[in-house]
Amino acid sequence: MSILSVEWTALLYLVAAVCFILALKGLSSPKSARRGNLIGAAGAVIALVTVFLSTELDNVALIIATILVGSAIAAPVSRKVAMTQMPQLVALFNGVGGGAAALVALLELTHVEGIGAVAAVAFTVLVGAVSFSGSVITFAKLQELMPTRPIVFPGGPVVMAVVAIASVAAAGWLVVTSDPTAAYVLLALGLVLGVLFVLPVGGADVPIVISLLNAFTGLTVAASGLVLGNTLLLVAGTLVGASGTILTRAMASAMGRSVAGILFGAFKGGSTAGSTIASDRPVRSSSAEDVAILLGYAQRVIVVPGYGLAVAQAQHTMAELATTLEAKGIEVVFGIHPVAGRMPGHMNVLLAEANVPYEVLQEMDEVNPQFKTADVALVVGANDVVNPAAKSSPGSPIYGMPILDVASARQVVFLKRSMRPGFAGIENELLFEPQTTLLFGDAKESLTKVLGAVKAL
Repeated sequence: MSILSVEWTALLYLVAAVCFILALKGLSSPKSARRGNLIGAAGAVIALVTVFLSTELDNVALIIATILVGSAIAAPVSRKVAMTQMPQLVALFNGVGGGAAALVALLELTHVEGIGAVAAVAFTVLVGAVSFSGSVITFAKLQELMPTRPIVFPGGPVVMAVVAIASVAAAGWLVVTSDPTAAYVLLALGLVLGVLFVLPVGGADVPIVISLLNAFTGLTVAASGLVLGNTLLLVAGTLVGASGTILTRAMASAMGRSVAGILFGAFKGGSTAGSTIASDRPVRSSSAEDVAILLGYAQRVIVVPGYGLAVAQAQHTMAELATTLEAKGIEVVFGIHPVAGRMPGHMNVLLAEANVPYEVLQEMDEVNPQFKTADVALVVGANDVVNPAAKSSPGSPIYGMPILDVASARQVVFLKRSMRPGFAGIENELLFEPQTTLLFGDAKESLTKVLGAVKAL
């Protein structure tokens, strides 16, 4: 017997929906992101409790036990995961959401009536399966369990088209007949389609596909809301689907490419290749002491963080170096590219973890005009987002991508582990310019040496 009345259930669902909306608003800024997460979590708790109090559930003990087991696994994993592995975690969570929605729709098939409801089941099964298998492949690519480069094979576009057409046909079969066999065929085709969908994507494009698959999962959750007659699922899924779509378009725009080009560019040779071949061209390298002199006698320094900073866990050392320079009267700001790292906001969160003030974290459009007046641009672990090939090389896979105008600074210091290219798999011509100095080594070790030398000045 349900405890809550229909009116109270609707009211609590409304409160939960408002929490989800406020959570998305909070996530739009690093300053309010933590608060937004807490508000979203509160909304999820309200929704979960409301379901238990307003619905006559079977197997309550089994449901609670499953929630406890899942929480016991997820909580420590989420707390221990490194910032460099956050995109992989997001991909897994997203895939689980899509898979869960597909399974729920399969179970509800025998309880729904009407073409509209069965169509919602078909949509949820297909898109949820695509989201699940596609997310698993993105996880494997980012975790380097499989090659990160685009994986294509002869006739790949034809195979993908055939599977897509077969999936639409199976969905039509399910809508017309409500045959469970059609649902299982649709699920299998969706799983295959998800794999084929992600295999041709490589390099820096993978996080964008994660965002797109997140939008897919949101749509499946919204559709499952129609299947279950649950308004809150419909609202929450629509919010996730819309925000994921907006984020996908924003990331694609930040890379100067279309979503279609990112997904299918490998068939024409236009996707990021992910080459790891190191260049043997001569460059000007330096010592930590020489870099410290450049920084210590500058008036204005712009720091450009990248994935290498995250891998080395050097954010705290970088923050201390910035503080030390500021104590000497040197102005220090951080230039953040929209797709620096492996996902939007990656660098912001990483630097916030080291207590770098939000005020010195400047987005690309804001910081780009300032490079002309910077004495030193300090690039720590970034590469493709400062590569002039994006402006000067029409045949480059990153051509057209907006970049940070590091080349305009009077002096450029690159902290790199080696001469291996970035995720796009191409050389960075800026490394060979006369104003550029390279300091090779692990970012944290290099910054520690530079910090010590700056303090000794």
